[in-house]
Amino acid sequence: MDLTESGERHISWAARSMPVLTAVGARFAVSRPLDGLKIAACLHVTAETAVLMGALKAGGAEIALAASNPLSTQDDVAQALRAYGIAVHARAGVDRATYYRHIHQALDLGPDLVLDDGCDLVNILHTERTDLLEGVSGGCEETTTGIIRLRQMAAESALRFPVVAVNDTRTKRMFDNRYGTGQSTLDGIMRATNMMLAGRTVVVAGFGYCGRGVAERAKGLGARVLVTEIDAVKALDATLQGYEVRPMAEAAVAGDLFITVTGNRDVIRGEHLAAMKDGAILANAGHFDIEIDVRALDELAEEVHRGVRPNTDEYVLADGRRLLLLAEGRLVNLTAAEGHPAAVMDMSFSAQALAVAWLAEERARLLPGVYDVPEEIDHEVARLKLAAAGIGIDTLTGEQEEYLHSWRVGS
Repeated sequence: MDLTESGERHISWAARSMPVLTAVGARFAVSRPLDGLKIAACLHVTAETAVLMGALKAGGAEIALAASNPLSTQDDVAQALRAYGIAVHARAGVDRATYYRHIHQALDLGPDLVLDDGCDLVNILHTERTDLLEGVSGGCEETTTGIIRLRQMAAESALRFPVVAVNDTRTKRMFDNRYGTGQSTLDGIMRATNMMLAGRTVVVAGFGYCGRGVAERAKGLGARVLVTEIDAVKALDATLQGYEVRPMAEAAVAGDLFITVTGNRDVIRGEHLAAMKDGAILANAGHFDIEIDVRALDELAEEVHRGVRPNTDEYVLADGRRLLLLAEGRLVNLTAAEGHPAAVMDMSFSAQALAVAWLAEERARLLPGVYDVPEEIDHEVARLKLAAAGIGIDTLTGEQEEYLHSWRVGS
């Protein structure tokens, strides 16, 4: 089936809400900062990603794209991108072996730069495709989960090239992680379950930027929100914001809906599952499908009813209790919904595109390691977004600038 026309409409619709990235793409078409460079990318193959790919191609790059999650791939978008001359190795719903084969196919390009979303591509480069490492001079990482893995690689001196932590910009954490993840996660849960959140007890595992956004949105819809944490400072922050903080062993008994947003594995384990009430719903908004121990859930279940609703599987335990797992434990916002709104990804992908251009210019001077996005890129993205929205801000006067930069001036 030819899905190209559908994909083009999908991409065009997303681009309407991405004025910053569109402007960056137009600038790249003139300056050509990526001329002659090959980029292998492992990202969610969505309409928003397609707009990013278009900007990078306009900058002169040759691109091969694989999916960072098989359940988030939009097949019509993948086909449209191929028609635009971008090599796409992705298809919705593939098994794990095919998922990794697609990443290898993207790497067959022999990249100069890599873009990753979760560190799977970089991991394969450092374990199975070491023959390509000498040609790779830099990369970018989009997710909290990926940055955790990369920093550990750097700490062990295993990382062989510089990587820019696009996830760690102020605009990304605020706009994407907090507001984007908060909205899109609950969107996916409600599409999958038709659940009313008002009056229900929602357990949010992890109170980082993403977890905070999920908790805020759930509270705004009338839910009673419990937070679980391992970090004392984050737990205190949640407490002072009015959330109830408990260990998972206690929260497991009380929750109607559980949402994991930690970047770690086995956050909900067998002992937690065994304590949950009938009808409890399990959803994951962390990057990988390891935060909920699905294997333990399989072992506890006497019966499994697949697809009781779209993206919803029912596990019946020996005592008759039913636990509902959404999206196979994968990213619920990209599997059961469409991920972040395009207006959110406009900022994240604009920072990504500008970081790639910066990396292309600076890579020869950078040692292997994890680097922050230059602050001027973060501020430029915010300025462009405000300008696109018709919002003006103040500027400092000369006297104010002098005051902020002089220690000689008293009160």
